[in-house]
Amino acid sequence: MKNVVFIFCLSLLSSCKQERSIEAMTSSPNIILIMVDDLGKEWISQYGAEDISTPNIDALAASGVSFNNVYSMPQCTPTRVTLLTGQYPFRHGWVNHWDVPRWGGGAHFDETMNPSIGKEMKKAGYATCVAGKWQIDDFRVEPDALTKNGFDAFCMWTGYESGIEASANRYQNPYIFTKEGSKTYEGAFGPDVFKDFIIDFIDQNKKKPFFVYFPMVLTHTPFVNTPTDTAADNLGKHKAMVKYTDRITGEIIQALEDAGIRDNTIVFWTTDNGTTGAITGRRNGLNVKGGKAKTIEPGISAPFFVSWPGTIKPNRVSNALIDFTDFFPTFLDFAGAAPQNNVIDDGNSHKIDGHSFKDVLLKNNEESNRNWILGMGGGNNAALTQNGVENQFLFRDRVLRNKKYKLYIDSKREPEKFFDLLKDAEESNNLLDSLNSEERKNNFNQLYEVVATFPEKDHDPKYYPNPAQEWDVKVTEESQLWKK
Repeated sequence: MKNVVFIFCLSLLSSCKQERSIEAMTSSPNIILIMVDDLGKEWISQYGAEDISTPNIDALAASGVSFNNVYSMPQCTPTRVTLLTGQYPFRHGWVNHWDVPRWGGGAHFDETMNPSIGKEMKKAGYATCVAGKWQIDDFRVEPDALTKNGFDAFCMWTGYESGIEASANRYQNPYIFTKEGSKTYEGAFGPDVFKDFIIDFIDQNKKKPFFVYFPMVLTHTPFVNTPTDTAADNLGKHKAMVKYTDRITGEIIQALEDAGIRDNTIVFWTTDNGTTGAITGRRNGLNVKGGKAKTIEPGISAPFFVSWPGTIKPNRVSNALIDFTDFFPTFLDFAGAAPQNNVIDDGNSHKIDGHSFKDVLLKNNEESNRNWILGMGGGNNAALTQNGVENQFLFRDRVLRNKKYKLYIDSKREPEKFFDLLKDAEESNNLLDSLNSEERKNNFNQLYEVVATFPEKDHDPKYYPNPAQEWDVKVTEESQLWKK
């Protein structure tokens, strides 16, 4: 009997050790988010791209989970602000693209009026770093914008700053902003400068938890040659840029290996929206024209991989529903600082629209905490008025989808198109007038009922305006014709 008790105690002790070990492994891991600029699934071989090979990205995908049903927004500004805030564009107000360094007008991403993932991760005890493309603040006006947003270290392309010709350069001889100010890096290739900065940050912070946000400048136009490939035409240059994106992905992963922290680092890899419409790629036997700025699937159905060797099951493919509002609460969930009741309180009370998908990653759950995902926004459908940047549409058109069906809603809140994506991936057969089965009717109703939960009017961007600058766009009668 003593032997039985002894064996039971050993078994219990072993079980407790294993539970503590798993808990320790999943407590405050390092988090890296790599977000490529303007690249659809048709340019990643893991998703069936036929015109390119992306071996490092594919290896990252194979080491973790590849997702099929993930929505970004269709253009730069709405996606980036959605990711930073965990809110939909109708809530944070950046429904349209607004290039702050170029157009100004007092507009900026105001961390005092919006939730900010950098601030929250820093509060959770993480060292924080951002490198690449921001473009929602003018660093000439706010040199401390990134610090105020919670980032300890930063190395950023300034965005095109009106009146400063050199600032147009993000690739060759890039114009880059750091704590030392803005300058041209003669003879350098911008993507390498950002990548090297991140690798240095990893090495310097490998003994404590860190959060790295890497919004790449690749593969956005202008089309350029890279240090490893040259081409004469735009398609060839685009391919060179995709290959260099793959190369940088591999170098970041290798840096984690060299630092001895790969097994304690979750890598999230995605893109902000689809490829420019000037480029067509072939995927799974079909020609796919780039869908940037559109809510068609090539514009918003983002490639997405998550890798955490030893913790997340490898070689897995998931159909769980996820959109870009979900990154914010997921990162905080891993950091041990999950928002209570989906509200962030930083002196103001901010509702978070996203849901953590931590259990999809760690427990292999087939379902996320969602029945639908949303994509909306894009274009320069905004203007500077006496009240600041205002959106052209009171209610911007949008799309909702579940695992099978996709519903387009117009600016009058009415259904416009309805597709069965499993049977009609190219969205060629509008079923709105063919709801002739209970299954179709039920799915249509489930998606359309969500529209009633949205605000009657989309918010305009929320910020206290910065002082007027000589390069700001001007408020003119012509610029406000859309209001009439």
